Amino acid sequence: MNNDGYIRVAAVSPEVRLANPQGNIEFLQSLAKDERLAEADVVVLPELSVTGYSCGDLFESEVVLSDASAALTALCEIEELKGKLIAAGAPLRYRNSLYNCAVMIYGGKILCAIPKIHLPNNNEFYEKRWFASGAGIKDAEIMISGERYPFGTDLMINYKGVNIGVEICEDLWVPIPPSCGLTLGGADIILNLSATNEIIGKHAYLVDLIKQQSARCRCGYVYASAGTGESSTDLVYAGNAIIAEDGTMLKISKRFTERSLIETADIDVERLRHDRRNSSSFADNGNIYKNKYREIRVEGEIESREAIARHIARHPFVPSHKEQLDKHCEEIFSIQAAGLVQRLRATGCKHLTVGLSGGLDSTLAILVATRAYDVLGLDRKGIYAITMPGFGTTDRTYRNALTLIERLGVTGLEISIVDSVKQHFKDIDHNINIHDVTYENCQARERTQILMDYANKVNGMVLGTGDLSELALGWCTYNGDQMSMYGVNASVPKTLVKHLVSYVAQIEKDEMLRNCLLDIVDTPISPELIPAKSDGTIKQKTEDLVGPYELHDFFLYYILRFGFSPSKIRRMAIQAFENEYDVAIIDKWLEKFLWRFFSQQFKRSCMPDGPKVGSVCLSPRGDWRMPSDVSSAAWRANLSKFSDKK
Repeated sequence: MNNDGYIRVAAVSPEVRLANPQGNIEFLQSLAKDERLAEADVVVLPELSVTGYSCGDLFESEVVLSDASAALTALCEIEELKGKLIAAGAPLRYRNSLYNCAVMIYGGKILCAIPKIHLPNNNEFYEKRWFASGAGIKDAEIMISGERYPFGTDLMINYKGVNIGVEICEDLWVPIPPSCGLTLGGADIILNLSATNEIIGKHAYLVDLIKQQSARCRCGYVYASAGTGESSTDLVYAGNAIIAEDGTMLKISKRFTERSLIETADIDVERLRHDRRNSSSFADNGNIYKNKYREIRVEGEIESREAIARHIARHPFVPSHKEQLDKHCEEIFSIQAAGLVQRLRATGCKHLTVGLSGGLDSTLAILVATRAYDVLGLDRKGIYAITMPGFGTTDRTYRNALTLIERLGVTGLEISIVDSVKQHFKDIDHNINIHDVTYENCQARERTQILMDYANKVNGMVLGTGDLSELALGWCTYNGDQMSMYGVNASVPKTLVKHLVSYVAQIEKDEMLRNCLLDIVDTPISPELIPAKSDGTIKQKTEDLVGPYELHDFFLYYILRFGFSPSKIRRMAIQAFENEYDVAIIDKWLEKFLWRFFSQQFKRSCMPDGPKVGSVCLSPRGDWRMPSDVSSAAWRANLSKFSDKK
C-alpha cells in the first residue's frame, strides 16, 4: 500500500449524452485531462454512466447495448486513465437477462463486472422493467466484446494492497446493504455508482446515510451520482460527488451546477484498519456474517505524494465550528461534573480541597466542583480553595484566584509554602539559589501535602487538577500534583481546557467572574515555581520549556487514537501547521514528545481515578496500558529517518 496508508479517490459526475455511449466516452476522454484527476488512484463514475441512467425503454435497444459494450473497450484505451482504477456503470447482458453493472477497469483492461442487487421498482422507479437483480450470482463469468471476465456480487478488488468493494445506488438504501458484508469481509473502501434524483429533503437524508454507513462499516465511502444531461421528463438529477470516511465528510460537491463535478480526497486506510482492529465487536460481527469474496488483484504500491488531499485540523481535540464547540464543551463539563457527583455520593464526602493557583487547570477543576455541588444541593462552602503562594507566584494569578473564591462562593484559604519549603531545603541540604528540578518539585510536593492533610482535617477529598496533556508529557511532580483522590481533568487536553473555561465565561452572568475567567484564559501557562521577573510578571512559561501544547496535543491524538508512526504524524503536522512552525521546530518538539511520553509512563501507571470524556485517555485501568520501562528507540528511529533529511 505505502504512501502512509493514504489512497486518493475521485468521485465524478460527468455531463452525459443520453443513449449515446460513444459520445459519453469522447466526453470522458476530454474530462480525463482535468488536473484534479491527474493524481487520483481510483475514479468512480455514476450508475449507467456509459449510456446515461434515464434511457427508459431504449435499454431494450440492440444499438444502445452493443454501443455500450464497445464504449467500455474505448474507455479502457483512454491513456490518461490507464494508471487508475476506474468504476464505470453500464448495462450488460448475461444469459437471458440484462444487468445494471459496475465495470472495473485498470491498465487498459476490464477486470470484472459487478451487478446491482436491489432494484427499486416503486413510485418514480421501475428498474425491474429492464434489469434483473444480481442477487445470488457468484463464481460467474460474463462476455463483454468477445472476452470473458469475472462476474457476480462476490467480487472484491485488491488494488495495490487496498481492498475495494462496490455497491450500486439502491443497494445503500436497504436495511442490510451489500457494503456491510463487503466491509466485514475486508473491504476498506466502498464505491457507490448511483443515479439519485432530487426531491425535497432527499439529499440531506442521503448525506446522513453515507455518513452513517461509512461510520458503521468503518470504511471510506465514495459516491458518484448522475447529473447534467439526464432526462428531465419526470425527474431532475442534480449530480453528487461525495467522499466520506468513518462518519466524516471529506468532500461533498455542490448540486445543480449544470457542469461536470469532480471531488478528490485522500482516504486514510491505515486509520480505518486501526479502528477495526481496535473494535472487538467489528471482528465478532464479521465472524457471525461470513461472506466469501473472489479477489481481483492489482499489484503495485500507491504512489507517494508530498501533499495530503484532505483537511488536517491543527487542533484535533477541538471542533472547528463554534456551535459544535459549545455543545462539545457543555457535554464535557457535564461529564466531569457527573463523575464527581457520583464519587461524592458514593463516598458520602461533603468536603473538597482544591489547590487554586489562578491558572487554567485549577480554574476548570473548581468550576466543575461548584457545578457538582449545585447538582447535589451541597453548600459551596464545603469546597476549600487553598491558595499556596510560593517563590514564583505572581500578582496576576494570585488576584484571579482570590476573585474566583469570592465570586464562586467557596471557602478560601491562603497558606504560604515559602517558610516550609525553605526549612525543607535546609533539611535536605539544598541551595535555595539553585533553581533546578529539586527546587521545583519540593514546592509541588509541599502543596500536595497541604491539600492532603487539610482534606484529612475536614474529612474531605483532594480534587486533582492536572490535565491529559500534562500526563502525556509527564509534566507533573511524582507524588506531588500527580496525586489526588479524584482527577476531573485527567482526560481533558490543554488545548481544550482553554475552550472549556472560555465557554463557562461565555454563559456566566456575573460580569466580574466572567472577566476573571477570560483573563485566566489569556494568562501564559506556568507552574510558577521559579521567581518572577523584576516587573512581577511570569518568568517560567511552560511552553518555552516543553514546547507548544497545540503541537503536543496533535502528536498525542494521532499516536494514541490511531497508533500512527512518528514519520506519518510529522508529515501531517508539517501540512497542518504550515506557516505556523517550520519543519525544524516540529521535529524538535516531536522528538521531545516521544522521549517524554515513553519515559514518564510510571507516573501514569498509578494515576488517580478520573472521568473519561473523549476518545483519547491515559487511564491505566481503561484505555492505555504500557510498560513503564519500554524504550522509545524504535519510534525515535522512525522519526530520525525523515527528520535527518530536512
